[in-house]
Amino acid sequence: MNAMDSAPALHGEAVYFYACDVGYEMHRTPVSQLLGCPLIPMQIDSRKRAPRGQTFYRPLQAVLPEETRSFQGRSVTLHTTVKVLPVGALSVTVRLAFAVDSVAALSPWHEPAFDNGDTLEAHCRSLVEKARAELAASIIRPHERQPEGERYTVFCINAASPGISPDASAWLQENRAAAAALLTRETGSARLSDQEIAESTSRRLSYYRHDLVVTDWDAALIIDEPAAFAETLYVMELANVQLEELEAFDTCIDEALERAYRDLRAPRAARRAGILSGLKELRIDLSRFSDELSNITKFLGEWHLACVYENTARVFHLAAWHRAIDEKLRTLDSLYEMIKQDQNHRIMLWLEAAIVLLFVIDIITLFFGTH
Repeated sequence: MNAMDSAPALHGEAVYFYACDVGYEMHRTPVSQLLGCPLIPMQIDSRKRAPRGQTFYRPLQAVLPEETRSFQGRSVTLHTTVKVLPVGALSVTVRLAFAVDSVAALSPWHEPAFDNGDTLEAHCRSLVEKARAELAASIIRPHERQPEGERYTVFCINAASPGISPDASAWLQENRAAAAALLTRETGSARLSDQEIAESTSRRLSYYRHDLVVTDWDAALIIDEPAAFAETLYVMELANVQLEELEAFDTCIDEALERAYRDLRAPRAARRAGILSGLKELRIDLSRFSDELSNITKFLGEWHLACVYENTARVFHLAAWHRAIDEKLRTLDSLYEMIKQDQNHRIMLWLEAAIVLLFVIDIITLFFGTH
């Protein structure tokens, strides 16, 4: 067996996104350092066809020092970055290089547990907790406890790997069952139905013959040149941030509605003025939040990265989240209008009572004035 035969068939890197909502939003005051590293704007360039003048949203990020861990008896290097987004979110990205013999061998890389007992998720949560502490003065209305966070895994395979054919789509057809098992986090493809295999690998895009992007709910698969990974990973990371923020947004509205319903049942009418003021402030805050969230992902049109984002947004059901939130916002608006009308009705009753009282006083004065 020569050296070529013994080389791993697939090499690339597993990329892990961990997005966490830490507060309502961030102050616009500049922060220069995070976790001992300078915060600098992220640089991203599109290598595939894109609209002229297209500008990417560039959040501040800290590139942390490399860390070495032991995984499956081998030494692996963690390349970690932490992004700070003005919508009140932190996004941790960890990259681990791999070299395996088959797609099935990537299954343990979904949620790697290091040989010392630590997990990648615990590593990310620890970084978020430290970053929250450092950014405490910059976070508006921070959460008392760290939320669960939203995770997503992307397997990036070098198109030059020995096990990848020059036509990435042809390779997927030959390895569709194994790819579906990887994306659905199944240990093997034997039990998967043809329908599930077809569904899990149906959302795929190619630009060149050698590249491929397959997105699913728990994970994605990218085949491309390493230099082109960054742009695709970036739009997936922002979609993951959006999912986390929409979940936090939804929870915020639920709490506001529950509080409003509870206060509306209270017998004291004086409390309703406070409810009205609170709902008005919340409507303004939520409108601002929605605009901020939309501004970080202005990927429109038919260009390649926009299609990658749309595929990712579709598997994350971001449109359904938006619809559910819009419906709750309409309910919130209805409550606002109902309380406003009730308040106006009460004011009109008091005005009518005052007019009647003045009329009675006028009659009494007129009557006693004639005697």
